[in-house]
Amino acid sequence: FTSCHKLFFILCSDQGCSLTSLYMMSCIKPQTIAAARKTYFTKVHGLPNISPLVSSVEETPEPIPTTVKGTIPTWIHGSLLRNGPGKFKFGNQHYNHWFDGMALMHRFQIEDGQVTYRSRFLRSDSYKQNSERNRIIVSEFGTLALPDPCKNFFQRFLSRFEIKPTDNASVNFVKYKGDYYVSTETNYIHRVDPDTLESKQKVDWSKFIAVNGATAHPHFDPDGTAYNMGNSYRNKGAFYNIIRVPPERDGPEDNLEGAKILCSIAPRDKSKPSYYHSFGMSENYVVFIEQPIKMDLFKIVTGRLTGKSLNEGVYWDPNQETTFHLIDKQTGKEMPVKYHAKALSTFHQINAFEQNGFLLDGQAINNFLMYNTMSRPLPRRFVLPLNISSETPLEQNLNTRPDSTATAVCRTKNQVFCTFEDLHGEDLKDYGGLEFPHINYARYNTKPYKYYYGCGFRHLVGDSLIKMDLESKKFKVWRQPDLYPSEPVFILSPNAEKEDDGVILSVIITPVKDKSTFLLVLDAKTFEELGRAEVPVNIPYGFHGVFNSSA
Repeated sequence: FTSCHKLFFILCSDQGCSLTSLYMMSCIKPQTIAAARKTYFTKVHGLPNISPLVSSVEETPEPIPTTVKGTIPTWIHGSLLRNGPGKFKFGNQHYNHWFDGMALMHRFQIEDGQVTYRSRFLRSDSYKQNSERNRIIVSEFGTLALPDPCKNFFQRFLSRFEIKPTDNASVNFVKYKGDYYVSTETNYIHRVDPDTLESKQKVDWSKFIAVNGATAHPHFDPDGTAYNMGNSYRNKGAFYNIIRVPPERDGPEDNLEGAKILCSIAPRDKSKPSYYHSFGMSENYVVFIEQPIKMDLFKIVTGRLTGKSLNEGVYWDPNQETTFHLIDKQTGKEMPVKYHAKALSTFHQINAFEQNGFLLDGQAINNFLMYNTMSRPLPRRFVLPLNISSETPLEQNLNTRPDSTATAVCRTKNQVFCTFEDLHGEDLKDYGGLEFPHINYARYNTKPYKYYYGCGFRHLVGDSLIKMDLESKKFKVWRQPDLYPSEPVFILSPNAEKEDDGVILSVIITPVKDKSTFLLVLDAKTFEELGRAEVPVNIPYGFHGVFNSSA
């Protein structure tokens, strides 16, 4: 599991939240833990208390000024939009998991070297129902809503058979046809005003295409065409679906009209499909990684009856291989060759591109979690040979790229077994690995690239910012005591010539001083601080965001 998505449980109190257990302990065999401990994990003791970072806060619906120290480049025009949980309690009921908090949207507006801040809770049905009753009405990932005590026994019993997916879209801001939406991984997204953060429209993916949800990490072609993935659950079991959304709307009321399922893929076990948080995309292919984080659909569907939340139906199976599926973006056909690797888990892709007959896919890879130990999300690359035929030799490494240590061995005419190469040196492990990867997406998505940016994870949340040079495997670090940065967002500078001509934006929060959040601006080339905008309110640790340019 990776960084922000280390699936640990949170028990909240009036004073904050305490991290009480890690997610997959009961799923891992002792011998597996022993074998992986030396390679994949960092032993941790005496970590600082970060409970204030995951505590409920109030919204700030009107813009407030910030105090700028240093210099915010005047060429930056636009707003950093971020999303994440911001309310972990209703009445005397607390959510059990960090992911479950109600979505709080943030906007840092940057103009002429000055910054204003505002935030607003998403007025989802989940938020409104919970607020009206002052109790948790809608179940979330790690929290099962209890039956209404005001109902009679028979009504409470029947309520256990109800399955209501949440519309608490707390993961990311995404863009379809020029409009901004906030998204989680269910079938509901919300169109929002990027200036006021007001909720405009609740949109149901299943009204347009036959899916029961979609990821919060779509990819985009240069013309604005969006690609995403979502599962569907049919009479014959689960399917993975590749989704394509056209770049332009047909009218003012158009949102997801014209979306289509490009391809459907059957899981290895249709009753236990893999969980995925994102996917990769090159110029011509969608890259789907079917990993051994499994969802037991029977346990999930019967969860309300058995009194178990959704997360208890998710488990890690280290005995299953990982499978890479390639889908042709033009034809919608899945390539007949499947690429296999040892069991791994990944949440976020770095970039994928095609070069000289190979597809190169980089991602932050991890294995699993264990008590008192933090797994290191390490950036790695697979090299997938594209030109496999009946003439391809078996049992020899097909990766002929110079200076690459990844391997790809053809087992049969339709199956290639791959091993990865590291996109880092050993010294990265001292910073807990790297997650929340970002690149210069506007110019280098689906293309060869040299730099990527991310958060180091010596704690359960990011505690440093890192810039990695892929050619030298050397990196630059921004880190200060008791400060915890959000994912870095790259902003391209005007008239940029080099890949790293621009700035990095990151929201920095601290658990040791009240109302001490600030927006950090780093020179992306030197990784030195240019300036910061101090915000006089508390902000919880969030998930993802985007930059909305107004230039």
